[in-house]
Amino acid sequence: MSTLEFRPWRDGDDLELLELFGDPASPHAHQDRTMFRKDSDAPFSRALVATDQGIAVAAGVVFASTLHPTRLWLYVEVAREHRRTGVGTELVQQLRALVPPTQSSELKAHYTVTAGTDAAAAAGFCSALGMSTIQRTRDVIIEPGGLALPIFAEDGLTIDEIATGSVELTKLVIEFYNSTHAWDPANMTLGSAQKMLLDDATGAQGVIVFRDKPKSRGGKILSFAISYTPARADAPADVLLGWNPELSEEESAEPIRGMLAMLVHQYPVKLEVDESMVVLSSLVDVLATKNHATVIATTHIVATA
Repeated sequence: MSTLEFRPWRDGDDLELLELFGDPASPHAHQDRTMFRKDSDAPFSRALVATDQGIAVAAGVVFASTLHPTRLWLYVEVAREHRRTGVGTELVQQLRALVPPTQSSELKAHYTVTAGTDAAAAAGFCSALGMSTIQRTRDVIIEPGGLALPIFAEDGLTIDEIATGSVELTKLVIEFYNSTHAWDPANMTLGSAQKMLLDDATGAQGVIVFRDKPKSRGGKILSFAISYTPARADAPADVLLGWNPELSEEESAEPIRGMLAMLVHQYPVKLEVDESMVVLSSLVDVLATKNHATVIATTHIVATA
């Protein structure tokens, strides 16, 4: 440890560290690595590379999110042969020392468990940093056949297609997102909703909504589903399934169940389901017991406070 030194991230480190770390273990890890970047003050970001006798052995970054300003995101990756030596812990201490008083000192991170992987080391590392789980998110494949289709009526439940640029939809997406992220308070705006979830760059392909009655008669949206281009042509479509947060859990149950039934009537879909999405999460549990839902990954989001 006496030869361990730290330096700021610089151009070319991504290629050097790719050789050091190897291919990312999951899509989440691939996305995390894009957070390594040169220092910035707006938005705040600091990245360090740990070297041993001049050879890079680890990297870490802390950065601020305007969407979730309560805590700084932390991501650390250590070469396999240098794990459990204290390098990661020292790297986090060095990063914390770079955080100015104007920024939150609380940290959050995540680690993902998939079939055949062992996340015990990541869990232990986060625990040693004083982090505990604040949320669990599951990537789930829902198969056809587990749900009866909803019943539509001329003056009742109605299904509509709606443009991704719809102001009505965007406002509802904001309300839904903010309401389901009380565990990590969000400040989603019209602009951030479009950028993160609805514009062409996100891969958003289309939207369907359930209304309590036809829009021409003042019908309000009960639930919505946004489909995204899958990572592979043969993979299930990625779908964001949401609902009107003005509804109680009891009131939202049928619009959620009915929307999911429509989505998987013929083909499977992939959902990302937070534990905070109580009704949808419970429905997934029921479908899993009937072999109509398969959890392919569970992500633990942890934080220092």
